[in-house]
Amino acid sequence: MNFRPRTPTPEPEINLVPFIDVLLVVLIFLMLTTTWSRLTEIHLNLPVADATASSQRPLQIVLTITSRGEYAINKSPLGGSSVAALVAVLTPLAHQDTMLVISADASAAHQSVVNAMEAARRSGLSKITFAAQAAQAPGF
Repeated sequence: MNFRPRTPTPEPEINLVPFIDVLLVVLIFLMLTTTWSRLTEIHLNLPVADATASSQRPLQIVLTITSRGEYAINKSPLGGSSVAALVAVLTPLAHQDTMLVISADASAAHQSVVNAMEAARRSGLSKITFAAQAAQAPGF
């Protein structure tokens, strides 16, 4: 039997000062080597709204696209829905200052709108805009 008195073992002490020093050095290193430039930023030149209404409106061709992909130009329906049929109708109407207004149904296929834009390009119409309806506020 061992009857020697037990000596209490000293409680280990953790010294935090060197740990904090190392963390501060790492933090300073990261701050000095980090680049703060914004490489993924997109620069936009947004148009400015003019409060005065223009007295002269350019000649407009309204191209309507239904939800079934049917086309109408200035409210007169077209027989075909191909790009060639659109080009055949748009080419005589295209002038230098003519603007094409595409008014597509909300459930119209994207390909119908793309076909209309391709027909406008082939017809020489470079000014294209899209008609939109203002959203109704809920509860009114």
